[in-house]
Amino acid sequence: MKISSRPHRVAVWTYEGMTPFEFGVVVEVFGLPRPEIGGPWYSLDVCSATPGQPMRAVGGFALTADHGPEVLAAADTIIIPGVPDVRADPHPALVAALRTTKARLVSICSGAFALAGAGVLDGRRATTHWRYADLLARRYPQVTVDPGVLYVDEDDVITGAGSAAGLDVCLYIVRKDHGAKLANTVARRLVIPPHREGGQAQFIESAVPEPGPGDPIAASMAWALGRLSSPLTLADMARVACLAPRTYQRQFAARAGTSPIRWLIAQRITASLPLLESPGLGVEEIAAMVGFESPVTYRHHFTRALRTSPSAYRRAFTGT
Repeated sequence: MKISSRPHRVAVWTYEGMTPFEFGVVVEVFGLPRPEIGGPWYSLDVCSATPGQPMRAVGGFALTADHGPEVLAAADTIIIPGVPDVRADPHPALVAALRTTKARLVSICSGAFALAGAGVLDGRRATTHWRYADLLARRYPQVTVDPGVLYVDEDDVITGAGSAAGLDVCLYIVRKDHGAKLANTVARRLVIPPHREGGQAQFIESAVPEPGPGDPIAASMAWALGRLSSPLTLADMARVACLAPRTYQRQFAARAGTSPIRWLIAQRITASLPLLESPGLGVEEIAAMVGFESPVTYRHHFTRALRTSPSAYRRAFTGT
């Protein structure tokens, strides 16, 4: 979805018992003026089923929405933060709006239950907080729930994982609408990374810890990151950590939640993303630059991890 010459209208749904963090993320990204952008940005409407009436939020305060459900009909993007009760049905006014709108729909955390309750996730992939993934799959068997990602993009429906993944989702939307450069500008303003590991599908991988005294796993991870273009093996990484390969693999999995080779593949895919977003480099060149044995191997792992091809990713983020 591309932004037109007018401000892109974002509407966020609010309700009694909501958590302020997810709401605040939406306001921070889409509600603040950004004169440094130099062009149309987003406009934000806050709406609820009870406009003008204070609603209690988690943390001991209240907020009031200026607009009612009718505003959703004019929105280009509708965002549903996490719901307070994942076993309750969404408000009828929200359901009616979600079923008839042509807007892009976005959920953060347990907000996926509102989208699923309205039937808009039927036949689609979706994600939510890992705590609720099994429940979402049981309650809505028509939805293919993927608990291992930070968000899922189904083009006109985007679902995000836990609360902090709301930042990833909102930055991804900016990236999709405005491109990598402006998304990076917003990320710098927020003092967060432009994207976490994975890119379009954003697989949850353990971050590289800061190596410290007596931390051979972190030291080997940092060493490997500086040599992604070289052929690296489990034995190479174990040698840097001064551990036997089997011991290293066991300690690495306990520390990072995945195997060394799977982690290495994820890092190489991540390193390829900014290269794909820059013109002038072919997929074959990029594959070699980030250490894959061949373009075929690169495409295989890229598609498996991100559920799209390198060429499709490039088209999505560069328009070429």
